[in-house]
Amino acid sequence: MALHSAAVSFCCVSFNPQASLFRHCSIKPSRLSSPSLPRFRIQGKAVESGNGPFEADDSSLVVCFGEMLIDFVPTTSGLALAEAPAFKKAPGGAPANVAVGIARLGGASAFIGKVGEDEFGYMLANILKENNVNNEGMRFDPGARTALAFVTLRKDGEREFMFYRNPSADMLLQEAELDFELIRKAKIFHYGSISLITEPCKSAHIAAAKAAKEAGVILSYDPNLRLPLWPSADSAREGILSIWDTADIIKISEEEISFLTQGEDPYDDNVVRKLYHENLKLLLVTEGPEGCRYYTKEFSGRVKGLKAEAVDTTGAGDAFVAGILSQLALDTSLLQNEDRLRDALRFANACGALTVMERGAIPALPTRETVLKALLKPVA
Repeated sequence: MALHSAAVSFCCVSFNPQASLFRHCSIKPSRLSSPSLPRFRIQGKAVESGNGPFEADDSSLVVCFGEMLIDFVPTTSGLALAEAPAFKKAPGGAPANVAVGIARLGGASAFIGKVGEDEFGYMLANILKENNVNNEGMRFDPGARTALAFVTLRKDGEREFMFYRNPSADMLLQEAELDFELIRKAKIFHYGSISLITEPCKSAHIAAAKAAKEAGVILSYDPNLRLPLWPSADSAREGILSIWDTADIIKISEEEISFLTQGEDPYDDNVVRKLYHENLKLLLVTEGPEGCRYYTKEFSGRVKGLKAEAVDTTGAGDAFVAGILSQLALDTSLLQNEDRLRDALRFANACGALTVMERGAIPALPTRETVLKALLKPVA
């Protein structure tokens, strides 16, 4: 069942300062999507032949590892968090967003991570189940709460984040709690970098990725930089790059290129190529409404985005990742065929564009039918 509104408005929200750690930051959003698209090919069924759903099975399973949490998004756009009159509660967390995004698009996905043994934790587990995401790898911590994040898009275009994790349950996942059978049967294993920040989750992350690699699973990495969650900028850069060379597919934003290269020009292909390691199959750079760039050993280029009226950019990058991984899971030969890869990236760009039109990450993730209609008729 698709989730379109797991939302509740609150006139006020209070927290025990003894139990919650307040983190606050401003992050510039990745821009997302632009112009129209004629004919293209998408895995599953050809776009020209209709919009019916297609069946996915475990042979195309994408397992997503990391955090799942509650995003609180202001009911009024363009305000700083302190100025917001009320908040809409929405499930989120980048790896979980990707898992739901893939399932919404008709793909097979699973989520591995930890939440609190609390009402929010059980709500999140149910949301995964309702959205046809395998949640058997989810664990519940009786001693830690489910993570919370307050997110807003201010008038100046800056995204403002406030995190509550002291520690939150996602940080406490242990290697012994991993479902290695689920990991090894994946076609693609996807993860971010937030799970690398603290132990024991860091060791669990490394063990999970190692098991996936040894089983021949494709590793997909979206660093998803959240600098205030790291002890320092240097530790963030070191942590993100520590697992860089093991990934087969990497998706980064312009801002992350500048951060990782310590201020170099993210639009310079020579700078981007510095981040392309020997065993990498695909490097993707998202440019918001402008679309994305792609780099392989054989070819590179840019795919324009889809125009959309942005209400909330939360989860747009995750929707993009879901779009491209849902296609690659069905046919990895896309990586060797530039025309077909470009078609898949048009699809991914549309996924991101549609997501910015609604508040919250998971509630806004589009279905395959919605994406195909948008590609045939650009969003207003």
